Amino acid sequence: MTTESTVPKRITPTTQPVPDTVPVGWSGSAYTAARGPQIAAEVAAHLDNVLPALESLRSQAARLSEWGAELAHRLLSGQRLLAAGNGGSAAEAQHLTAELVGRFDAERAPFSAISLHAETSALTALSNDYGYEEVFARQVRAHGRAGDVLILLSTSGRSPNLLNAVRAASERGITTWALTGAGPNPLADACDQAITVDAIAANAQEGHLIAVHAVCRAFDAEVARRTAPGTIGDGAQP
Repeated sequence: MTTESTVPKRITPTTQPVPDTVPVGWSGSAYTAARGPQIAAEVAAHLDNVLPALESLRSQAARLSEWGAELAHRLLSGQRLLAAGNGGSAAEAQHLTAELVGRFDAERAPFSAISLHAETSALTALSNDYGYEEVFARQVRAHGRAGDVLILLSTSGRSPNLLNAVRAASERGITTWALTGAGPNPLADACDQAITVDAIAANAQEGHLIAVHAVCRAFDAEVARRTAPGTIGDGAQP
């Protein structure tokens, strides 16, 4: 671990200045009744755009079910889930791992699931030493084992650090799943399987939470089936 970054700073070009303060002249009383209908229309449009995301997921319900059942099989067999994302997608990925380590609905055993972006000391050290594009790939090489599952969440499907994680997983025999926004996109194409949510970015991300819960629903149902009293091999039946 170094104390000083050796990676050149990357400057993102922009055509407009990025504000970092409240604009001069801003007033706390800027909201007026006259603006009310316009703001309400923007909210209504946002809510209307949830429907395409939901319909997109509904058309892929079979794959969501398959992911939950397959994840139950892997984790009951001693494998683990690794998950990663950036920004809001990181929060969604962490939501999934929390449901598996904790519980979704009914009481059950805890399962191994790690959000790579939540390892803050490792994340900042790796970013400092190797660049942000390698922060997940190196953790995959450290924690991943053949038979594990790596799930990557991204609304754009273009994040270099996630694409590098897929390559690292392939080297280790780790199954890769992508949960992305509209396809086709590089991440969905690179992973073994993908669920693409055909909606604008914000609504696609909301769809990801629905997808996470759907996978958890299927996961819990399959765990319950495999661990029910009287099952062959104490829950290890195929």
